[in-house]
Parts: sequence; structure tokens; C-alpha cells
Amino acid sequence: MSDTSALTSSPPRTQPLSVSRTTSSMKLMRAGIWAYVLLLFFEGALRKWFLPGLATPLLVIRDPVALAVIFLAGRERLMPLNTYVVGVFVIGITAAIGAVFSGHGHPFVAAYGARLMLIHFPFAFAMGRILNREDVLKFGEFMLWLTVVMVILAGLQFFSPQSAWVNRGVGGDMEGAGFDGAMGYFRPPGTFSFTNGLTLFLGVSAAFIFYFWLEPGRVKRSLLLAATTALIASIPLSISRALVFEVLITIVFTTVVAIRRPKYAKKLFPAFVGIAFAIGVLAMTPALQTATEVLTSRFTAASKAEGGLEGTLGDRFLGGLLSAVANSAEKPLLGSGLGLGTNVGAKLATGQVQFVLAEAEWARTIDEIGPFLGMTLIMIRTGLAFHLLWLSFVQIGKGSPLPWLLMSFGFLIIAQGGWAQPTALGFHSLIVGLVLASLRPGNSPAFPR
Repeated sequence: MSDTSALTSSPPRTQPLSVSRTTSSMKLMRAGIWAYVLLLFFEGALRKWFLPGLATPLLVIRDPVALAVIFLAGRERLMPLNTYVVGVFVIGITAAIGAVFSGHGHPFVAAYGARLMLIHFPFAFAMGRILNREDVLKFGEFMLWLTVVMVILAGLQFFSPQSAWVNRGVGGDMEGAGFDGAMGYFRPPGTFSFTNGLTLFLGVSAAFIFYFWLEPGRVKRSLLLAATTALIASIPLSISRALVFEVLITIVFTTVVAIRRPKYAKKLFPAFVGIAFAIGVLAMTPALQTATEVLTSRFTAASKAEGGLEGTLGDRFLGGLLSAVANSAEKPLLGSGLGLGTNVGAKLATGQVQFVLAEAEWARTIDEIGPFLGMTLIMIRTGLAFHLLWLSFVQIGKGSPLPWLLMSFGFLIIAQGGWAQPTALGFHSLIVGLVLASLRPGNSPAFPR
């Protein structure tokens, strides 16, 4: 496969559809996509603060929304049926059957695990077919506004006790939603159920912020400066090493753009000035000085525990991938059963909540569905990641760096981001859909609005 159409092509129409029906369906599908995204960003807030009694059903609230979009996309012949979608679908069905008859034997656990591959993965490709580059840019502007608000909330959570309302946990848990950081401070989750949501959100935001510095006329300069300042402030406030690495990767990808298309190099000068200004202002703020000290302490303590930078990168970002592959031959042919590696599935099947199987994504995949299906799924995911990376790189030469910068966040998420955790799964679908949509030629919508 060498072009974008291979990823977003759909079956031919058997008969033409009326313009009114098509326009109505497109509006519904776009509304469904926005509903999925908003629920991804705010379902944690609903589960923690506003509807704590519905915390459990809200965990899968995005599933029916994604199913509706997939159904409408299929009806309109917009659902891509490429190698990735069909391959993952077949793996999901096969693994679900294997889990019931030779694994854990729990149909509901198998169904919960299968939804990752049968709903959220194809939804990403439907999103990439329905939206276009202009939609992605509008979403990016929305992300800038939301980043400012999200970081203000994270700041309140950082400096508030875990008993405060802003730190209340899922289901109204008064012990708090923060995760241990350093020096007595906790990692804030923002509007998300867990702290990884805030890190993933800011990773996507960083990709858009750097893009808009390359294309400064796309958004108001005041908004871009505010979002940039918020991103810089979020790095110490989040106490997240993962966010530090995500931003550094985005900087590397931005540098590649400047090297490949020198015209963008001069556009980076205002970005450097803006970033330097933001850092200077924040450096004089006592609150950010405290947060920076906490982040430094977190890095120091974690580095000692993990054996330095090499251990940190190996444990956190390679995630035991090589060991998962090396040990795959020792696993049962069809694994322990689809869904058992998720917290919900583990709870239903065994009564235990966390890490019944391996925590790292590739190891969890092989543990759940066995070496053959597991390795096949891993190859599909890594193949998709490299495919999108190449297509995005080609777009730089055509004067469109947007997909490349989105892949600065997306590459690792697509290849080995966790599917077992609902928020991480949602961000996987989101970034695949955004990259595919940004690769679509032109700015015209797929159908009249």
C-alpha cells in the first residue's frame, strides 16, 4: 500500500443516494464523532463529579456512539474495508470465540475485550473517511482553547489536597483521583478518570501547538501564545515524565519539517521567541518553581529506581516489547482469553482488578490471545504506524506538515499504546482518525453540509 486511498477506500455504491439523505447522514456522523471526542475528554468529569452513581456504565458510554457512526458510515458506503480493518476484525472474532471455548470461558469478558477491535479500531478509520483536513484544523483550534482551561484545572488539582472537590475520584471517591508523584504532591488527572488521560491530551495538544507555530495564520496569535504558555506550565504541573518525552519527540519532528522544507525554518523564530517569553514569565512564578522542583525530584527518584535513562526508556517506552516477543512461544496457543487483560474483564473473571496478565501492551496482547493471533495483531499495529508515518513524511514535501506532526504523538500510541485502559484506547482511535483525515487531499468536505 503506497497511498492514502488504500487506507480510506470504501466499497462502491450499488446505487446513488439522494443529496438530502447523504447530507443528513454526514451531519449525524460528524455529530457522532464530536460526541465521541467530547465524551473521551469529559467522561472522567462525569464519573468523578457530576454523575458518580453512573461511573460504571459511563465507562463504555462511547461504545454505542462509535457503533452508530460505523453503522451510518457503512450505510453510506464510507466504511473503509482495508487490510487493517478486516485483519483486526477477524482477529477479534477468532480471539473472542477462543476465549469462550478454550480460555477463561466468560462470554461477557470476551465481548468486553472484543469491543476494542470490533468497535473502536474500525471507528478510527470511519472517522478518517468522514472528516477532512479542514475539520482537523478546526479540532486543533478547539484543542488550543481547551488546553488553557485544562492546565488551569490541573494547577488547581496540583496545589489542592486530595480531599478537595477538584481531586475527587471516580464514583465520588474522597481519597482522590491523583496519583503519587513526588515531595508529597500528586499527579493531577484534569477532567480524566486517571492521570494518563491528561498526559495523552497534552501530547495531542503539543502536536497542534507546534503545527500552528509553523502555520501561524491559522489561529489567533493570542490564543497560540496562551496555549503555548499553558503547555509549558503543564510539564511540571503534570509531574509526568511521559509528557516530557512526548514534547521532546514533537520538537524532533518539528525540526525534521524545518530541515525538509527550509521555508518553515524562518517561521520557527517567532515560536522560539514566544516560548522563551512564556518560560521567562513562568520561571518567575513561585507556583511553577515549586512544580518544577517536584518534577525534577520525580525524575531523579525514578531514574535511580529504574537504572538511569536507559532503564527508563527501556521500561516505560519500549514497555517490555522485546521480552514479550521473545517469550511468546511459551504462551498457550489461544492465550488466557480475550478481555482478561483489562481491569473490567479481570474483575468479572477472577475478582481481581489490576494486572491479572502483563501490564505492557504487547505482552498483554500475547497473554490474552496467544502468540499467533497476538503477533499478527502486533504486526498490523506496527505496520499501520509505519504506513502512516511514511505517508505523513511525504506530505511534508507537498507543503502539508500537519499529519507528520500529529504522528509525533501518534506513532508510539498506534504501535504500542494501551488498549486495555478505556482512555488510552479512545486516544488511539482519535489520533488514527485525525491523521487519516489530515491526509485527505483538499479542504472540501466529503459531502455537502
